[in-house]
Amino acid sequence: MKPIYLDYAATTPTHPEVVKAMLPYFTEVFGNPSSIYSYGLEAKEALEQARAKVANLIGARDEEIVFTSGGTEADNSALKGVALANESKGNHIITSSIEHHAVSETCKFLEKRGFQVTYLPVDEYGLVNPEDVKKAITVKTILISIMYGNNEVGTIEPIAEIGQIAKEAKVYFHTDAVQTVGHIPIAVDELGVNLLSMSAHKLYGPKGVGALYVRKGTRLVPFLHGGDQEKKRRATTENVPGIVGFGAAAEMAQREMGQEAQRLTHLRDRLIKGILERIEDVRLNGHPKRRLPNNVNISFNFVEGESILLNLDLEGICVSTGSACTSASLEPSAVLLAMGLSHELAHGSLRMTLGKWTTEEEINQVLEVLPRVIAKLRAMSPLMKK
Repeated sequence: MKPIYLDYAATTPTHPEVVKAMLPYFTEVFGNPSSIYSYGLEAKEALEQARAKVANLIGARDEEIVFTSGGTEADNSALKGVALANESKGNHIITSSIEHHAVSETCKFLEKRGFQVTYLPVDEYGLVNPEDVKKAITVKTILISIMYGNNEVGTIEPIAEIGQIAKEAKVYFHTDAVQTVGHIPIAVDELGVNLLSMSAHKLYGPKGVGALYVRKGTRLVPFLHGGDQEKKRRATTENVPGIVGFGAAAEMAQREMGQEAQRLTHLRDRLIKGILERIEDVRLNGHPKRRLPNNVNISFNFVEGESILLNLDLEGICVSTGSACTSASLEPSAVLLAMGLSHELAHGSLRMTLGKWTTEEEINQVLEVLPRVIAKLRAMSPLMKK
């Protein structure tokens, strides 16, 4: 029996349509896009076509897209690039307490180098209050970085409202949109962002390629130094096959996003409703409405998330306990703790994220297996009242 994959937030399978688009650029069209003869020019043309497709997905200009090795590099480039380019104006950065480690760890790095960082709290649903952002701004504030959709609990932040606040204060605004690009409609002008991070492998593209949207006029120190690629904003020979794949994935997302979001929202709500009805002592994490179409995050009292994960894996169901980037850590989720959950309840959390190949039959199977797994683990748990 084929395993049921419910960890699309960690990574998505590369779509066959995307693989087909990439294949010629490994062997036939293999030129360096910086070369000025035919092989290079052909590769350069493919790269620019992909740039246009990615730009179109978020309502940006082609020249505002800088290709990177993924979402983490895009986040690092945004934060370090703006900080170093604008430190003569100030040294204060505002972010939230539930950011992906690609942002939070970069902020810690900058703190060690003299920058001051304000970590804003969130409410019980994981929402940042725009008024808290406004109050945190000082004359030394040079950057605000708030993620768009949370990778663990799926809460969608009020980015457009924060963008308006940042614009009025004349402060650069970055959003980590890795989990949202390709899944919900995005228009950078409506959001009011100066920088936006994205990653191909979260929308059925290949791993190892991402992009940073950089609004025209944004002062940014390059993350990599060397050649003149990407209009001198990121040195190194571009990953042409990967970028072509990103472009194909972006084009596919543009075409299918509306219908797919509607389908996944239906399956998501069925799964949430089924769990809450069939299992006692559980808590839905994240906002009940303002959440990504594919995200289900539940905490189960009296059991550990890792034990649930391993038992579900034995049943052929693949899920996670949170961010894939911290899956080796035994610490409870910092996101859930910031939302006010106890350590015990945070340890008992499970993230299930749906995708293009998730079916009604798979949801039915999960709803049949999960209650049985929880009952078995609770029967063995010393925390469960006998």
